[in-house]
Amino acid sequence: MIIRCALLAGVLGLSTLSAQVTFERLLHAAEDNANWLTYSGGYRGWRYSSLEQVRRENAGRLRIKWVYQMATTQMVETTPLVIDGVMYVSEPPSNVVALDAATGRRYWRYQRSLPDRINVCCGQVNRGVAVLGDRVFVGTVDAHLVALDARTGAVLWDRAVADYRTGHAITVAPLAVKDMIVCGISGGEYGIRGFLDAYEAATGKRRWRFWTIPEPGQPGSQTWSGNAWKTGGGPTWVTGSYDAAQNLIIWGTGNPSPDWNGDSRPGDNLYTDSAIALDADTGKLNWYYQFVPHDVHDWDAVQVPVLVDDEWQGRPRKLVYWAHRNAFYYVLDRETGKFLFGKPFATQTWARGLEADGRPIRLPNIDPTPEGTYLWPGVQGATNWYSPSYNPLTKLFYLAVWENRSVYRKGEQEYSPGNRYIGSVPLIDLPEDPGHGAIRALNPKTGERVWEYRLQTKPWAGVLSTGGKLVFGGSDEGYLFALDAETGREVWRQNLGGIIRANPITYLNHGRQAIAIAAGNAIFTFELGE
Repeated sequence: MIIRCALLAGVLGLSTLSAQVTFERLLHAAEDNANWLTYSGGYRGWRYSSLEQVRRENAGRLRIKWVYQMATTQMVETTPLVIDGVMYVSEPPSNVVALDAATGRRYWRYQRSLPDRINVCCGQVNRGVAVLGDRVFVGTVDAHLVALDARTGAVLWDRAVADYRTGHAITVAPLAVKDMIVCGISGGEYGIRGFLDAYEAATGKRRWRFWTIPEPGQPGSQTWSGNAWKTGGGPTWVTGSYDAAQNLIIWGTGNPSPDWNGDSRPGDNLYTDSAIALDADTGKLNWYYQFVPHDVHDWDAVQVPVLVDDEWQGRPRKLVYWAHRNAFYYVLDRETGKFLFGKPFATQTWARGLEADGRPIRLPNIDPTPEGTYLWPGVQGATNWYSPSYNPLTKLFYLAVWENRSVYRKGEQEYSPGNRYIGSVPLIDLPEDPGHGAIRALNPKTGERVWEYRLQTKPWAGVLSTGGKLVFGGSDEGYLFALDAETGREVWRQNLGGIIRANPITYLNHGRQAIAIAAGNAIFTFELGE
């Protein structure tokens, strides 16, 4: 009888996990508010849901529904996916679990066997999975892309993307586009040559690769000298967006290597610190925009591109909203990559402003020195990889912000495969001036600050906005909070007992709106209490 019940539970579990995620369904993911189908909730990068059961008036009734504790001591940065009642979560360093989204009960767990030593910049983390068809896709810190059976967690194929021994790793959540899985790479602090890949979901065969650092003779190669391109950096470690109408994958690229000493790489160092727009079918470059030419401050363009169609200066236009790590907020034309607007959204002391084409007008004496240079924003930037949100009801752009400075130091550096290639180590946090954080709402047309919710410490959590006119975010003190999307007023908060360094999501659980986020080493979900 016990065996029969166990078998029945397994059959029910397989039935629950049998839904298909088609490309057509992903195209309309942003309108499917019962689920959370992609890293950003949809291809446009809005991290917005039209769900409105939880509102400013009743958010104070949010209560914990269930908690899933992970078997890890690594930092959890995952964005869960929810598909027809099943939650798929990456668990650091490179594992995946499938959970009942209603109860947190585990269906299966894939555990990656990893080498004893892996070099990664900032912890063995993973930011999420992609789902296409009946498969779940995860990148691993030993630089593999793996396809799993969504019903059982069984490995269907395992593809080596790069050599982890040279500092390559995958921490990014892949993006499913058409019949492909698009996957970026980490390793900018190890002198890799960055790229963005697309793989056939069915077979794992690589469809195309775009090198973010051009080799001699390719467009952009003139911005490098000698052999610096071979170790030029330009990683792609945060999930991009997809413009279906133009068939463009729009993705951010990271810092050039070495980070804080640019002497060995004179020039603009394309295509580092850039937005790149690639043809989804071929991987060919359609346009690019470089935010920081010849970066010597480690200000990656690894933020989620937010794609909006709206009026700009009196006519309809396809736009990209981008709050960059360098403390400037940008608006780009999505058809051409042309710079349209830029303005600081946080304190910065490195640029007098932007030229007509968006190129920064650098102030003197801002580069790292052996003695150290004080500069805003600090090394982690005015914002970083954690996601912003755009709400079509309020027409505001929301983001987590850092207000701090660092001491930038310059040192000598020789490349050694698999070892750090950074050109000294800055003083990131100053004990006498720790800075602070905030959630800010910007008018995306003007860059003006509409409101601010100040935080005691600097946040590593992204934000989510909803049809209930709420903005959800998290803090290093472990608070998950809900803010009035129009005013920034706090309407609810709950301490989860662990650092929050992840992005919140929302979905429907048997018709009831749920909020979910990773905190500490667990996934927490909330619903309205009676």
